[in-house]
Amino acid sequence: MLQYQTFELIFKGEEPAGSRSEIDLKAVFTCGETSKEVAGFYAGEGKYVVRYLPQQTGRVHWKVSGLFNREGEEKCLPCEDGIHHGVVKPDGTALKFEDGTPCRPFGTTVYAMMHQPEKLIRQTVETMLASPFDKIRTCVFPKHYIFNETEPERFAFEKKPEGGFDFHRPCYRFWDDFEKVIRIFDSHGIQVDLILFHPYDHWGFAEMKKEEYLPYLHYLLARFSSFSNIWWSLANEYDCMKAFTAEDWDRIDSFISAHDAYGHMLSCHHMIRHYDFAKKNITHCSLQGDAMTVEKYRNEFHKPVLIDECGYEGNIYCHWGHLSGFEMVNRIWYCVVMGGYCTHGETFMHPEDILWWGKGGKLYGESPARIAFLKEIVSELPGPLEPVPSTFLSLERLEEMKRGLHPEEVTDFVRAVMDMPAEEAERVIEDITKDTRIYTGHCGEEAYLAYYGRHCTAVGTLELPQAGAYRIDVIDVWEMTRKTILTGVKGKVDLKLPGKEGIAVLAVKEG
Repeated sequence: MLQYQTFELIFKGEEPAGSRSEIDLKAVFTCGETSKEVAGFYAGEGKYVVRYLPQQTGRVHWKVSGLFNREGEEKCLPCEDGIHHGVVKPDGTALKFEDGTPCRPFGTTVYAMMHQPEKLIRQTVETMLASPFDKIRTCVFPKHYIFNETEPERFAFEKKPEGGFDFHRPCYRFWDDFEKVIRIFDSHGIQVDLILFHPYDHWGFAEMKKEEYLPYLHYLLARFSSFSNIWWSLANEYDCMKAFTAEDWDRIDSFISAHDAYGHMLSCHHMIRHYDFAKKNITHCSLQGDAMTVEKYRNEFHKPVLIDECGYEGNIYCHWGHLSGFEMVNRIWYCVVMGGYCTHGETFMHPEDILWWGKGGKLYGESPARIAFLKEIVSELPGPLEPVPSTFLSLERLEEMKRGLHPEEVTDFVRAVMDMPAEEAERVIEDITKDTRIYTGHCGEEAYLAYYGRHCTAVGTLELPQAGAYRIDVIDVWEMTRKTILTGVKGKVDLKLPGKEGIAVLAVKEG
């Protein structure tokens, strides 16, 4: 038994008499003072499995009960492969693995990866392993949507003779194939963000009742929760699933948290109205939309912020799917410098409708190489990035000026905003701040990373601490170049810049 790697016990017996999703098999694993109770599952052909994810080293005693009654002991040895670091956990507004290793995911999306022909699944896996991406968002249930209209060969559950699906009869081949992919990704340090429900459906999965989704979740958790690289996403665009009520989402959220012994990352993605990220079981914010909103959600929920959908590099006719490569990179940079984590997507027209976002296959865009460049820069930082607050006009500052304070700051613009109703003033300040701000993040006083985005300025300034000395690098995010322009500087530093889009400035404390 190795720490952070799945351990399993296998038993042979007759097929279950009733449900094959919810069987009477469980085990308690005890290491030191810590005990974990987990459910077992039926894997077909008389095979019963109980899985455990060891999170600490030492002697582990196990006791199985239910259909089988066994007990034994294993020695858990330290994991030293440099790949497995345990389950990802929130660390304030950042992420880290259980062993303390920083987690800085650069993810991508392939929604219907596991509902494609075997050859295409293999190609997707090969592409992932050769890419900079170390996290993938993908669905358990198939997707019926534009460019995704082919019928899968297999589903997660067997069909009933009269129509519909029997959620007490898993399709073992489907789960075996999915598991193989998860194991491959696990061996390469790639996180798998499993999307449990979604609205793009014509088979009935988006209209499941409690009596249907609970057996599904029971089987899913018994089978997959022992993999350290798993995340749970309650849904993609949950607010479009009209058959699911708030009570359903609460029940699903609670069920997962109660039956996941290891505390994997858990969130829920939205289309328009975001999920309630303040809920105690929700570990992070999973968002769609503006990559510049990271700071807002960090401040509101005090949890890690993932912009899981900010648009797609591609050339399809949908408004969300024809970003240039530069704009994809631009949005990811904005998110990252503010301390967020951003997910890539790609949608290029294909003669067989094999678009990466839906079916996988190959990557054709120009952004992945630039994301790899950013990933390398971020990996060198001494810690997670925190946003440097904007120094532009705020509502609080405006109210102080109305009372006669800070007269030296009252410009014609400020006077115009003073005359506006509060709501209009807030909107104007927010819009202008967004348009003019140079978004900057910092790692304490050790490093500062400023991103100029679409601004084409030939000069800039960077406010650094007066103590210490810093090296300044100018980075071209598209050309993937990095040049040191100053050393030994501190305080307010004037910068000579290339005067083009996509320029970043990195200041690192020397010595």
